[in-house]
Amino acid sequence: MRLSVLDQSPVGEGSSHADALLSSVDLAQAAEEWGFARYWTAEHHGSPGFAGSAPEILAAVLLARTSRMPVGTGGALLPRYPPAKVAEVFAVLASLYPGRVDMGLGRAGGPAADYPERVRLLRRLLGMDGRAGDGTAEAEADRLVGAPAVPPRMWLLGAGAGSARMAGELGTDFAFAHFLAPDQAEGALAAYRGLLAGRNAAAGSPGVLAVRAVTAESEAEAEALAHSVLLWRARKDLGEDLPLPPARAARNHRWTSLEAERAYARERGLVWGTPEQVHTRLAGLAEAYAVEEVMVNTLTCDPADRLRSYRLLTEVRGATVQV
Repeated sequence: MRLSVLDQSPVGEGSSHADALLSSVDLAQAAEEWGFARYWTAEHHGSPGFAGSAPEILAAVLLARTSRMPVGTGGALLPRYPPAKVAEVFAVLASLYPGRVDMGLGRAGGPAADYPERVRLLRRLLGMDGRAGDGTAEAEADRLVGAPAVPPRMWLLGAGAGSARMAGELGTDFAFAHFLAPDQAEGALAAYRGLLAGRNAAAGSPGVLAVRAVTAESEAEAEALAHSVLLWRARKDLGEDLPLPPARAARNHRWTSLEAERAYARERGLVWGTPEQVHTRLAGLAEAYAVEEVMVNTLTCDPADRLRSYRLLTEVRGATVQV
């Protein structure tokens, strides 16, 4: 099992968006040192709780501040932008950092009816179709001037079967957001692999599972951090979008019945406990869904708690994560 990082640049209560972005830089540099397999930056807009509104810009900074680890977006919301502009952005990144750029794409953020056509056009623009000389005339005509010699690695992201099927049909990589819809993981990954096998058994990968998790030295500390996430998520579900509350505030919070109901509904999408407990659960999920890589998404109010959570995961086996 390889471990990677999905970074949503969380904003804690009392902190600014700038603080959160700088913390992402610190985390990426530490993640490379600790041996995480890859690092993705997420896209959110108008959110008091998330600072990453331009993931491709943050990814560019992180590529410059690291030296080996693949870095990318998880994901760029393609319905918001002209595919040609997205292609140009990633062409520049891939030209500067060949072999290190992941282009993760999401279908949220706007009308998605033409999302499949946008994805296919993006592939043609970046020379991802017909690179071995079997491309169509249309693919060659659409190819971007200045397309990189080594294109970025394309990933389709999703919490259901739609993007999974498209990834399988295209023969590209797929990452499933377990933290958003754990009940949909088995069906989505099965659909992806089935179509992938029908196209070319050697293409793509078994898929990646993105899991929200947090750990601490003791079970009680981890539980307090988990309650912070669940309180934040419950409030968000109920229409109150706020920064993440401190663990101590969540510990002393008097939950309303609606908050408790929403937190209970979200518990299955969050893994917490001691490092040993969390590692065991992540390994169990990897085995259950037959994935070789788990992308860990950790949200905390205090960036130091988040940094420590990732570090503890690397130490649980007494060595860095396998790459």
